[in-house]
Amino acid sequence: MKILVLGAGKMGSFFTDLLSFDHEVAVLEKDPKRMRFIYNAERMQKPEEVKEFDPELVINCVTLNHTLDAFDEVLPFLSENCIISDIASVKTHLKTYYEKSGFRYVSTHPMFGPTFANLGNLENENTIIISEGDYLGKIFFKDIYSRLHLNIREYTFEEHDKVVAYSLGIPFASTMVFAATMKHQDAPGTTFKRHMNIARGLLSEDDYLLTEILFNPRTPHQIERIQDELSILLDIIKRRDSDGIKSYLEKIRKNIE
Repeated sequence: MKILVLGAGKMGSFFTDLLSFDHEVAVLEKDPKRMRFIYNAERMQKPEEVKEFDPELVINCVTLNHTLDAFDEVLPFLSENCIISDIASVKTHLKTYYEKSGFRYVSTHPMFGPTFANLGNLENENTIIISEGDYLGKIFFKDIYSRLHLNIREYTFEEHDKVVAYSLGIPFASTMVFAATMKHQDAPGTTFKRHMNIARGLLSEDDYLLTEILFNPRTPHQIERIQDELSILLDIIKRRDSDGIKSYLEKIRKNIE
């Protein structure tokens, strides 16, 4: 299959490396420096070059704030039988965009962000495939993700954004609050250092990605849950309620079993 990857960032490079030995792959990236380590794939810098390559599948791996713009640039140069796809972590507006585009489409969300995951061993990682999409496109990605031994879940666009609000919104908000309260520590403990590593990794992500996940309409409810639990914990601590903290610890241990 002829596959066009949009963007040569971490995930774009990952998909290029993954697919280039079994398929004919091209990468469209405006910044030539980002393609320095791209091999076994054709390199493109202008959307006009896409027409001659004539891809059968497009995988959009650009940063979230440029996802729709990247599609707009290449759609005029695609054949009508081409399948377009994205790996965006926030799917807001994508369903409407796809339906208006007239192209067959498939949408997935690898839940193994390159900041924390070991891209060489993904057996304990998850991925989401949106159920609303082209059948053959979904089969293609299911095959890829199965070969990576990923745990595959299938959700609608609506269900996906609900899952993201919980699975990303809560840890993102919690980590940001942790980082916002931090002061320099001369002798940090192991737990503190681990939290700091998570915070540094999170804050190395694209600002627009962080913003979109937090601005997901379903995220505020999850943050309110954090506020409620903090209020309960603070009350127990202020009252020095030994029985209360024991019950609270039992409750949260059950949550993570």
